[in-house]
Amino acid sequence: MMILNVSGRTDIVANYAEWFMKRYYEGYVDVRNPFYPKMISRINFSDVDLILFCTKNPIPIIELLKEIDKPILFHVTLTPYKSDIEPNVPNKKEIIEAIKKMSSIVGMDNLTVRYDPIFLSDKYNIEYHIKAFDKICRLLDGYVKNILISFMDEYKNVRNNRNVLKYKEFTDNDYKNIGLSFSKIAKEHGMKIYTCSEEHNLVEYGFDEGECLSKEVAFKLTGKVYKEWSARKDKKCHCVEMVDIGVYNTCKHLCKYCYANYDEKEVFNNMKRHDVNSSLLIGHIEEDDVIKERYK
Repeated sequence: MMILNVSGRTDIVANYAEWFMKRYYEGYVDVRNPFYPKMISRINFSDVDLILFCTKNPIPIIELLKEIDKPILFHVTLTPYKSDIEPNVPNKKEIIEAIKKMSSIVGMDNLTVRYDPIFLSDKYNIEYHIKAFDKICRLLDGYVKNILISFMDEYKNVRNNRNVLKYKEFTDNDYKNIGLSFSKIAKEHGMKIYTCSEEHNLVEYGFDEGECLSKEVAFKLTGKVYKEWSARKDKKCHCVEMVDIGVYNTCKHLCKYCYANYDEKEVFNNMKRHDVNSSLLIGHIEEDDVIKERYK
């Protein structure tokens, strides 16, 4: 009994879709423990009940989804930042068209657009975000029902890119303006808007309560009851437990706010070590690795 997260550690769909499908056809995937690298979990797809794909670019996998005989959820991140912040993310018009196509494949109930993360600067100010969010909702009206937002946290990569991001602290009035404006825009287009595990959940301004993946949604798709994510220290998070098959420092998007990339040199080194035929996303199984099958 297992839900697969593909992936919170990197964008497998955008960067490694061919590898993922090879693993799916092969029937298993190996994942190094990020804290104990010699320990490897072997995940058999026969044990997987549901796959949550998280990506900024669903295009590489759209035509392959018909090959996957599992319930599927998609979270597509769509933000209004330009190449100064998201150097290698494809043109947003292409992503919007891909989201529309994805909606017809997996269904509106199984598709979430993430306006994530929000940060403020002189360039990307409140007015900029409100205008951008309104445009996104207008373009996706009739294709998307769920919008999830979050606010940028000061991860290592964020601090390293402070001079690029030039971010400012949010004020209470900033949260209020975003809350009221985004809530009004989303509801005008028939969309549910919510946060997950945010200190400022904006419920008082019209946001719904929600999770990235709730027990209710998981049960609806699988008929099984899953535990909440006990590894999360944040008691506000009520998402179900998932198994992530990604690797940190492997995403070529190189977004300046990213929590999963924190060493660009390591990103390029890791990408050189990727072998589409390996059971591991990065590198290969070594003689002294300890492989254990993972069950949930």
